[in-house]
Amino acid sequence: MSSLSLAQQIPRGFYPERQAPLAKSWERWFERAVTAFQPVVNASSFRALLAAADAHGRLLADMDGAALQAEVLRLRHILNRPRWSLPAVAESFALVRDLADRLLDQRHYDVQLLGGWILLNGMVAEMETGEGKTLTATLPACTLALAGIPVHIITVNDYLARRDAEWMRPIYTSLGLSVGIITHGLTPAQRQQAYACDITYCTNKELVFDYLKDRLAFGRKPGDVQASVRKLQRGGDTRQLLLRGLPFAIVDEADSVLIDEARTPLVISGQGDGSYESQVYRQAVELAGQLREGEDFIIAVAGQEVALTAAGQQHLTRLVDGLEAIWSGQRRREELVVQALNALHLFQCDRDYLVRDGRVQIVDEFTGRILSDRSWERGLHQMVEAKEGCRLTAQKDTLARISYQRFFRRYHRLAGMTGTAREVTGELWSVYGLRVVRVPTNRPVCRQLLPCRLYAGREEKWQAVVARIAEVHAAGRPVLVGTRSVEASEYLGGLLTTRGLPHRLLNARQDQDEAEIVRQAGALGQITVATNMAGRGTDIKLGPGIAELGGLHVIATEPHSARRIDRQLFGRCGRQGDPGSCELFASLEDEVLHPWYGTGKPLAALARPVFRGCAADGFGRRLVSLAQQRLERRHFQMRAELMHFDERMEQTLAFAGSA
Repeated sequence: MSSLSLAQQIPRGFYPERQAPLAKSWERWFERAVTAFQPVVNASSFRALLAAADAHGRLLADMDGAALQAEVLRLRHILNRPRWSLPAVAESFALVRDLADRLLDQRHYDVQLLGGWILLNGMVAEMETGEGKTLTATLPACTLALAGIPVHIITVNDYLARRDAEWMRPIYTSLGLSVGIITHGLTPAQRQQAYACDITYCTNKELVFDYLKDRLAFGRKPGDVQASVRKLQRGGDTRQLLLRGLPFAIVDEADSVLIDEARTPLVISGQGDGSYESQVYRQAVELAGQLREGEDFIIAVAGQEVALTAAGQQHLTRLVDGLEAIWSGQRRREELVVQALNALHLFQCDRDYLVRDGRVQIVDEFTGRILSDRSWERGLHQMVEAKEGCRLTAQKDTLARISYQRFFRRYHRLAGMTGTAREVTGELWSVYGLRVVRVPTNRPVCRQLLPCRLYAGREEKWQAVVARIAEVHAAGRPVLVGTRSVEASEYLGGLLTTRGLPHRLLNARQDQDEAEIVRQAGALGQITVATNMAGRGTDIKLGPGIAELGGLHVIATEPHSARRIDRQLFGRCGRQGDPGSCELFASLEDEVLHPWYGTGKPLAALARPVFRGCAADGFGRRLVSLAQQRLERRHFQMRAELMHFDERMEQTLAFAGSA
C-alpha cells in the first residue's frame, strides 16, 4: 500500500477501532496469491523519497530555531490533508532526521529511513540487533502524530517503554508533540492522560488490559457507532474510558509480542464464587501423586499433555472411595486429577515458575521474565500452589478476555520491528496481514558463527561450556552465555563459582537489574549468564579495546525449539559492524535433538557407547547420526540467516548507487 492514501484509511473520530470480520479462507488465499507477485517495497518510490529527504535536509541545515518552528507548522498543515504526497513524507522524515542530529547527536542512516518507510506502510521491518530500531520508529511516529493520528509504540517491558520515551522525547517536544508513558502501577487518571498524548509508549500487557477495561465500560461489542451513541447518551463524558481508540501501532520486538505471547489470552478476573475449597485442590494433588506413570497415566504430545488410561480411571475410582461427595462425579474428579498431574509432571519450579515470598509466580517461556499478576486458569495455579506447599489463592471468575491476535487485528494500521521475523513470516501474514521486509545493515556484519559442538550427555556438555568460557575469559573477551531456564542458568552459575570464574547472573530472579546487567555485558573480561531472552531490547556495547580482542563471544548452551530464539541470542554480538563470535553447545539429552521429540533419555543411553568408542549396535549409531544431521542442518540454516542477506533484496534496495 502506498503512503499516499494512508491518512484516508485511519479515521480520526471517537475511539476508532477496526471491526471488519475475518475474511473467508478462499479470500485470504486469493489475497496472498495476488500480493505474492507484488513488490514488498517499491524501490523506485523509496529512492525518490530518499533523494527528496536529502534535498530538503540540506535546506533545513541552514535554518535556525524560529525557521524550524515555522517549518513544523507548514508541515502540520500539509499532513492534515486527506491524502499525502510522497514529498510531504520525505520532508517529514528529513525534519525528524535533522532534529535528531541537532538534539541527540544521532542522525538517521539511510537504512533507517527505509525502516521508517516500511513502518509507515504498515509492514514489519526486520532490522539486525543494534541497527537503531528505537530511532527508526520516530520517523513514522512523528509523521502520523503531526497529521493528528495518535500513535502507540509498544514494547515488551516497562523499562524499555520508559527509556525509549525519555530518550526520544527531545525530538517530539521540538515538534510540539506530547509524549505519554504507560507503566505498571499508574492510576486510571494517569493512564487516561498518557493515552491522550500524541505518542504513547506502553507495554503490550498494560495496553491490552486497559483496552479490556474500556470494553467492560462499553459493553460486549464496542464499535464506532455504538461508541458514538454512548458518548451522546453520557453528554459527551468519556472520563471512564482510558484509550482514545486503536488508530496506529508500532510493535517493537514484533515476533515476541505478536507470535510468542499470542498463544496466551489476556484475562481480567473478578473474585470467584469459591467453587472449590482449598482442601479439594490439595486432595487432587495427593491423589495424583498416587498414580503411576505408564500404568495409570501417560504423558503424550512431546511431553505437553497428560491423559489417564483406563486402568488409571479405575484406580482413581478406588482411591476416592469414602471421600466427600464432590469426588463422586467421574468427569469432575478426572478433570481435577488431570490438572493435578499437569502441575506435578509438566510444570517445573525454576523453569515454568518461581516460588517467591510464598507465592507462585509464572516465568515467561520465551523471555525468561516474571509475569506478575498473571495466573493459570481452571485451577491449575491452585494445584501448583498446593504442590509447592504455598497458601492457596482464590480462583477467579473471568470478566473479560482477549488474545493478542484478536486485539492487534483491531488496529486500523499495524506495523512492527524486530531482528528475527523471517521464520514467522507466514504466520505474521496469515494472522495479521503483515508483510516482512528485511532492512540491510548500515555496516557489513562481521559476526563469526563457529561450528556446533555435540556431546553425549548434559554433564559432558556443561563441563565443555565451562572450559570454553574459561578459555575466552582468559583472553580478556566478554562472554554472554544463554540458557533455556532459570534452573539451567543457576546450575551453570554454580559451576563457574566452583571454577573461580567471576560472573553475573540474569534470570527471572534478577529481573529488576536486567537492563544494567545487559548493558555491562560487553566490558573487559565480563561473563554474563542469562536466560536466552533476558535483557532483550538493550544493546550490548563493547568496552574500550574489546573490538581488538575479537569482540563479544556468545554461547548458546542448548538449542531452542524455535531456531529464531537462538538467532536472537547470537544477534547480541557483531552489532553495527563490530567483531564478534558465537557457537552452540548441545547434547543428546537436549529435547530438540531427539528424533522423537520429548521421548526422554533413551536416545542418550543408546548413543553414549558410540561416543565412548565402545561397541554399539546399528540402532544406536543411527540415532547419533540423526542427531548430528539435525544439528548440522540447524547450523547451516543459522549460518545462512546470520551471515547473508537475500541477494535479490540487496539489488532491489541498492539505492545508494542509483539514487
